[in-house]
This record gives sequence, C-alpha cells and structure tokens, in this order.
Amino acid sequence: MTGADVTGTAGAEPFSHGSFAWALGIEDTCVYPPARFAMAPLDEHRLTGHDDAWRADLDTVRHLGATALRYGVDWPRVHLGPGRFDWSVLDERLPHAAADGVTVIADLVHYGTPTWLDDSFADPRYPDAIAEFAGAFAERYAGVVDHVTPLNEPITTASFAGLRGVWPPGLSGWDGWTCVVLGIVAGIQRTVRAVRAANPRAVIVHVEASTLVEPTGDAAEVVVEAALLDLLGSVPTDLVLGRVTAEHPAHAWLVDQGATPAALRDLVDGAVTIDLLGVNYYPDLSPRRLVLEGDRVVQHAHDRWTDGLADSLRRFERRYGLPMLVTETSIEGDDDVRSAWVQDAAETVQALAADGVDVRGFTWWPLFDFVDWSYAAGGRNVEEFELPPDVVARRASSTRKAPYLRRMGLVHLEERHDGALERIPTAAAAVFAERATASMRTQRPPLPRT
Repeated sequence: MTGADVTGTAGAEPFSHGSFAWALGIEDTCVYPPARFAMAPLDEHRLTGHDDAWRADLDTVRHLGATALRYGVDWPRVHLGPGRFDWSVLDERLPHAAADGVTVIADLVHYGTPTWLDDSFADPRYPDAIAEFAGAFAERYAGVVDHVTPLNEPITTASFAGLRGVWPPGLSGWDGWTCVVLGIVAGIQRTVRAVRAANPRAVIVHVEASTLVEPTGDAAEVVVEAALLDLLGSVPTDLVLGRVTAEHPAHAWLVDQGATPAALRDLVDGAVTIDLLGVNYYPDLSPRRLVLEGDRVVQHAHDRWTDGLADSLRRFERRYGLPMLVTETSIEGDDDVRSAWVQDAAETVQALAADGVDVRGFTWWPLFDFVDWSYAAGGRNVEEFELPPDVVARRASSTRKAPYLRRMGLVHLEERHDGALERIPTAAAAVFAERATASMRTQRPPLPRT
C-alpha cells in the first residue's frame, strides 16, 4: 500500500489565529522495554482495550463535538527495524480518525522507542531512527494527518527515562537526565526537518508539561532543588529552539552533567521552529510543593485549580511568544469534580484568549480512563511525587486492572468479570459536548445570502 492509497479528510486550518478548537486525546503511552529491563510492556492502547474498540472510540470523539484529536501512532509497534515499517493498523485507523473534518495531531513518540534501539533515547542511533520514521509517516499520511507532535513531554520523558530509571534506558541522576534530554532534542530537531521535507504543509505541535514548583520552608536543599527544577522545566524547549548558547543560565550546569560544549553548539546550529506550542497541565498533579523529609527533598502534588492553569499559560507566553494549545488537561474525581473542571478550565482558557493571550484550543486528555503506569511495575509507585500508602498497597496486591484505573476520562472504563473494559459516558462528557458544540455554533461563518 502506498501513501497515495491512503485517503481521508483532514481538517481545514483548525488552529488559525482568532479561532478556538475543542479537542480530545486518547492516552497512548507506549513503552516496550528490552528483555533485560525489569518492567512489563506499558501499552495503553492494548491495556485500555482501544485496540479492539478503536472504531467506537474514534466515533465518540465526533459524537462529543470535538474537531481535533491527539492520537498516538505506536512507534514501537510500527517501526520494525531500520527501513522496515508495518503501516497496516494506522492505514485503517487514521483515515477513520480524520473523517468528517476532525484534525488529527499525530503523537509520534509517547515515552517509548522500538526495542531494536538497545539504549532507547540514549542510543546513538535514536535521532536518525525517529527522523526516518517521522519522514516516512509524514509522506504516507500527508493530507490525512498534517499536524505532528515530534515527542510528547520531553521534561517528563527525561524524568522517567533519565533521572529516575523507571523506563528505558533506565538511567539515573542528573547526568542521566542530561544524556536523555540531548538525545531527545537531537531527535526532535531531525524529526521536524524530516516531516517538513516530506510534507511542506505540515504543522509542528511541540508539546511540553507544565513545571510549577514551590519550596516549603527555607531549608537550603529545598530552595536549591526548587530553583533547579524551575530552570530545567524550559531547557528541553530552549534546546530545540537553539537558545542554549554559552550565555544561557543552564549551559554551565549541562556541561557539569556531561554535555559537551560541542554537542550543545550542534543543537544551537540545528535549531528549528515550531508552529504551535502545546501546554499540558493537570490541576491536582502539575503543581508541586517541595518538602524536606529526613535527608530527602520530596515532591507533593497539590491542587491549584485554574490559578495554576493561567500561571502556566502566561509563563509559556512570556518565554516563547508562540501560539498555544492546551494539549492535555483533566482531573481525577467524581462526575461533579470533572464537570466543574471542564467548565472552569475552559472558561479560564477562553478568558485568557479574550485578554490577548494567543491560546487556540482546549484538549481534554484522556477521552476515557487509563491504566496507571505503575501497572507495568507490579504496583510500585513510579511517579515523581508521593502516593498514599494504601493506594500503592491496593494496587500491588491485585492482578486485575480495576485498582489501577485512573478516573480522569470523560468516559469511564469498568472492568467486567472476564477482564474486558466496558465504556460508560459520564456527566462530564455531556458538559464537554455542550461547550464544544456551542463553540462551534458561535465560530461558524454565516450562511451565504440566496
């Protein structure tokens, strides 16, 4: 099958200046570890049953009034080896996802790499491998999928894969973080060039997590750690854009952690531009308080509701001055809590847009609940922040998915006795649909006179 055989209906300029898009995302974490790595595969499309229910799931996107969809393309499953691809699943799904004018934003890398890259993001072959995949993808699906995210959340990827050794390549410490970040950024830069060469109409959507940290108390360790995390939250994007010159406040620190001045110069020389900046923010997860517990600095997530969302968007605006999208947001809780977050978050984003902040869309992520990442680690907490001990114990003692289901979706997943996951729309889904369809009515151009 050739790219010319793949047909679909791409959305027409959904993120133009002055417009506002309502989007959904399907959780697509896809981490397949090499055999030597102590974790099970973490493939949300399989764990949540999306591989079986994909057609109904994609139809739900349209049913809820979304005009855009962030969707993972399972790089570890598609790229079988250098120059070898299996496009069969994407050939079926992507045209269906893009039907009826839905704009698909393809998530090329979501935390994982093919297992033939022995050292994952630290493998010297990584930048060329992802560029090869990106170019082939962009050429094959041009006109069906023209919006591309090179890699989701560099800062989170570096934390899990380079700082804390949770995911491949399993590095730890700030030198490991730096190694992974340099590989990721080189890959993003080459991906952008490959995508644009293959599809000149491509729109690059760079997606990064919000970093909102504050020290608790005046202990030197806490203050220093908070300042470092605040600085590093923008370093991957600064590197992508070629901003980390010798005068950058993180340059000397990166060199101290193993980055060579030559490698940093290469990233300055390889700078690329991005078209849209995606901002990920979760009101009860993104804001962190740092606390000294014994001899450790520990992160505690806390809820800043819409104040944190507005703070995050304004920080990104001040630093980069680029058009933005909220590419991920949701909250865990009951229907009332999630319905309130749909209303309050959307109103905050639209108020910022009315106030001159160039933010062009709102994405609820995930469309349906997902399986907590600790599932692949046998129940062990893998997050940067502390979890209640009873939650960790309950998950570790269960062989079923139910204790691991994160109640963040507009559609609930309920585990049946046979292990299958049933999809149940919530009241929050109705609230999202109401706001999305109302927004579409107000943005629709007037009918021509007859």
